Amino acid sequence: MPSTAAAPPCPGPDPAPRGPTRFAVPAGAIDTHAHVIGTPPAFPFVEQRSYTPPAAAEEDYLAMLDRTGMTHGVLVQVSVHGTDDRLLRRVLRAHPDRLRGIGVMPLGLPTRDYEAVRADGIVGLRLNVLYGGGIGLQSLDEYGALARDMGWHLQLLVDARELGPVASTLGRLPVPVVFDHMGHFPAALGVQEPGFQTMLQLVQDGAWVKLSGAYRLDDGPGFGSTIALAHALMQAAPDRCVWGSDWPHVAHWKPMMNVGDLLDLLADWVPDEKQRESVLVGNAQRLYGFQA
Repeated sequence: MPSTAAAPPCPGPDPAPRGPTRFAVPAGAIDTHAHVIGTPPAFPFVEQRSYTPPAAAEEDYLAMLDRTGMTHGVLVQVSVHGTDDRLLRRVLRAHPDRLRGIGVMPLGLPTRDYEAVRADGIVGLRLNVLYGGGIGLQSLDEYGALARDMGWHLQLLVDARELGPVASTLGRLPVPVVFDHMGHFPAALGVQEPGFQTMLQLVQDGAWVKLSGAYRLDDGPGFGSTIALAHALMQAAPDRCVWGSDWPHVAHWKPMMNVGDLLDLLADWVPDEKQRESVLVGNAQRLYGFQA
């Protein structure tokens, strides 16, 4: 991973987020993927990172949820803060009914430390091999055991093309596995790309996937090459697909889209209204423990 000198600043999100224009957001909708980001030195960044983001404040995040029609949200520990989860936990504690969190924690801590973050609203752990600042896939069995003991799931930020060597291990973990951003690989390679097929098989066998991060898979206007991927994933497991905004869209240097644009894309990804409501509401309620 590049050093700090090679971690260029990235822009902030559109300051006026909006909801979709192509469908009505259903009551109880959940944005399952976003980040809050602090400002050094109070909240330092890890040295080995691939981008340097601006702050993404609690109040701006909550305003985004409100303006896009989201009842609940799931905050994911951002990679630039590494395992320093103080900001994430502070925000979760302030909004226990509205928010849940996905943490990044090392193995080998005292049980009371894991129990403390669970009490703050952490419902899963993220393993991240992209962008720096994360924990990789070297200890999948150990993380599976920890997640089982805590009642958590494991969320993976990994390029689907790298899944082959760990697919069998992932398939036998004793907890749910959630793939970020539809596999985070070039969507133009298509649904027959071997890595995507590996992920698709894991999803068919019980894994979950986030329909998110279109701009990370397709850098063209409209993100059209992502539609076939979403259709394949929905066909494989319509009850284990969830949606996330990926706000504030870190490590993105091309023209900034609005969250509403990404929600409008969901009308192409999941054209059926009842299935789309399941993605936005029912599926995410089950995975993250929100009340119906």
